Amino acid sequence: MIKGISVAKNFDTIAALDNMDIHIKKGSVYGLVGPNGAGKTTFIKALMSIYKINGGIIEIDGNSRIFEEELKQRIVYISDDLYFFPAYSIKQTADFYKSVYKNWDNDTFLKLQEVFNIDIKRKVRKLSKGMKKQVAFMMGISSKPDIMVLDEPVDGLDPVMRRNIMSIILREVSERGMTVLISSHNLRELEDICDYVGIMHGGRIVIEKSLDDVKGNIHKLQVAFDAFSPAEFEASFEILHKDEFGSVRQYIVRGDSDAIMEKAKEFKPILLDLLPLSLEEVFIYELGGMGYEFKNEIL
Repeated sequence: MIKGISVAKNFDTIAALDNMDIHIKKGSVYGLVGPNGAGKTTFIKALMSIYKINGGIIEIDGNSRIFEEELKQRIVYISDDLYFFPAYSIKQTADFYKSVYKNWDNDTFLKLQEVFNIDIKRKVRKLSKGMKKQVAFMMGISSKPDIMVLDEPVDGLDPVMRRNIMSIILREVSERGMTVLISSHNLRELEDICDYVGIMHGGRIVIEKSLDDVKGNIHKLQVAFDAFSPAEFEASFEILHKDEFGSVRQYIVRGDSDAIMEKAKEFKPILLDLLPLSLEEVFIYELGGMGYEFKNEIL
């Protein structure tokens, strides 16, 4: 269990984390999403003891001394800005990880070598960004961590390799109960793997729910009428956004799906559809009401 309570981090006069609360359950995949500058990477670096927080507390399994070697043994962090020893080959890098992580599994490393099909004699610095990311996952997964922290994990990877890596991570979650925290702008891929989602804005978690609950409370309502009173209809719902396409009106509404449908039917529409939203759409419309606006032209 990873828990952050009232976590604060300031850079001069800027509050990068503003009394942030977060709760990540053991054995779950938690997606941390938010606009640029929301504080996602700042929290991850605070969790990894790269940044010292100015207030609040971060705990792992009830232990707030997250900088100690005993806890760090249990965590692997793969950032978007990878670093490897310049002179090391993949094999030498693996030997280094083996010396650091006591749970290192060489059989897993050899199996992943086959999956990624990379010559382990090659120097890491000579690899492409995508291949370096594959090496990072080879090292991280072979270390058998209890917690894996990923910041933009699939950037630079082709679609097939993205799927392979996510499948391997999910197997580790299923078989060993590994906990995964992922920060990513690729909401479509998070939607496929996450159990829980935390949406950040302004240095805080503004929404933290299971993925099903996040998506289940906001809907796309499409209606068309012979005769229509917009004011009366719209007053009956909590509307986050609305559009008009000829005779069809589309509303993004918050609430229980059955209650929304029952109320909408009272107005006797000639067309009535209630559609689920993707995680990306939920992100856009939730933050749209918090001052993070978007324009239709860019969607």
